Amino acid sequence: MSLSIGIVGLPNVGKSTLFNAITNASVTASNYPFCTIEPNIGIVEVPDPRLEILAKISNSQKIIHSTIEFVDIAGLVKGASKGEGLGNKFLANIRQTSAIVHVVRCFEDNNIVHVNGKIDPISDIEIINLELILADLELTQKLISNQEKKVKTRDKEELKKLELLQKIETQLSQSLPIRTLDLNEDEKKLLKGYDFLTAKKVIYVANISETMLDQKSPLLTQIKTYAQKHNDQFISLCTKLEEELSTLAKTEKTEYLQEFGISEPGLNLLAQACFKLLNLQSYLTTGPKETRAWTIHQGDTAPQAAGVIHTDFEKGFIRANIVSYPDFITCNGWKTAKEKGIIRQEGKNYLMQPNDIVEFLFNV
Repeated sequence: MSLSIGIVGLPNVGKSTLFNAITNASVTASNYPFCTIEPNIGIVEVPDPRLEILAKISNSQKIIHSTIEFVDIAGLVKGASKGEGLGNKFLANIRQTSAIVHVVRCFEDNNIVHVNGKIDPISDIEIINLELILADLELTQKLISNQEKKVKTRDKEELKKLELLQKIETQLSQSLPIRTLDLNEDEKKLLKGYDFLTAKKVIYVANISETMLDQKSPLLTQIKTYAQKHNDQFISLCTKLEEELSTLAKTEKTEYLQEFGISEPGLNLLAQACFKLLNLQSYLTTGPKETRAWTIHQGDTAPQAAGVIHTDFEKGFIRANIVSYPDFITCNGWKTAKEKGIIRQEGKNYLMQPNDIVEFLFNV
């Protein structure tokens, strides 16, 4: 499953520092077939401690985590919707991503100039959000103009598209993002046919200093409240610390985290937040060759999950042999689980669960 997250933010907010941390922590691309890695893309593993335990039980040759691609997108300035700065490139790159990580500066540093002269997270957020809204509004108006010609055929589907676009235009004209618009199921399906920027879900990342790690800050409260109001996600992390962590060995990293009283790296929290944001989950496969987490949507059926491995698995799906992770650990592997009869045989309508360890049976 292609999962791409665009990192955006004003200049000098720590966006590049975050991406440097991600790039240093990136996994080897060769583990993931069909992935073309460009210089501005970092692939990060979604932390899953279950995989190492399963790999030991199965004597697996390798472990493969679910992953997320993070795309470093050019810094935005006011007027980007009209092509200011690298506006056109910035907007085009966002359209290709699944969701947005919006980095917001909360740290003070006299050596790093703030583009607007002061630390004001909500103002920074609204500059970018307004540019995205303006870009969507311009696109919507062009689409409406084209759609008005199509409805002359009196086709009901074309009329529905026009009505949706008109509803979107009204929303954007009030400086509100499309993702906060209340749509019915038919409208949501139609919306997927368009690459609107403000329809994408957002995680606001408050970039804090090391001295702010154990402190409450009114700036963080402001961003969190803003995110909740717009049904977006929020996390805080210190990008400078994350960049330093990403260069350390595992044992050194643990010691470094303990010094700051942190339980796990912020990149782990960011990866987990991205999964939550996009309603994703993983199911597991394990054997001598590899132990692996596969990314699927919450609510996917067993055949759809099989299709993530290979489209032929979905087409020729027969059944899924499934054991829960706790039962698998108790039985110390497939062999005892089969002997005890605790492996379930699930059919085409089975909805996958996060703790599922699976063997697919298929015919092609």
